[in-house]
Amino acid sequence: MTTSFNALIEHFKNYFPLDEKERVELSERFNERKIKRRGFILQQGDVCRHFTFVVSGCFKMYAVDQASKEHNLQFAAENDWITDLSSFYSEKTSSVYIEAIEPSVILQIKHADLLYLYTHFHKFDRNFRIIIEQKYIELQNRVLQSISSTAEERYLSFLEQYPNLANRLPNTQIASYLGITPEFLSKIRKALTHKA
Repeated sequence: MTTSFNALIEHFKNYFPLDEKERVELSERFNERKIKRRGFILQQGDVCRHFTFVVSGCFKMYAVDQASKEHNLQFAAENDWITDLSSFYSEKTSSVYIEAIEPSVILQIKHADLLYLYTHFHKFDRNFRIIIEQKYIELQNRVLQSISSTAEERYLSFLEQYPNLANRLPNTQIASYLGITPEFLSKIRKALTHKA
């Protein structure tokens, strides 16, 4: 098994560790891909065909409004998952993009293969249920923050959720995620530096 698959197997130890047969099934159903910076694994209008595990690198999921402004919804870096769950499960077209911010290595599984694992190996059903529940909790917290928190509080929450990304992402990407301008983000960072 490749280093990428070893990273995925290690990741599953956070939930229900896999036995040898499950590890073999996993390696047969996930495909490794290398994605260049600014490469897409999903574009608006396409159907999301894969559930994606990030081995290395970083991705953003975003939508584009009628004024062509990007709105970042989610980031995913090493040992995280990214997919348009709605499109993936409904097999309908997506309204979002998933793009590499850095050169990345990913492992992807197709819908039919994931359903096969759910049906034949209950541990996968349990593991992915936990992963999806965690993503739902992240989304719920994000919606709550967007309607009830200050920009500074949202930034501090971003730092807590993505501790390793603050120095890897440009201000424009973080500001888009927070729903503020890059200039206002700079002011927040400066104010927090003076508080420290």
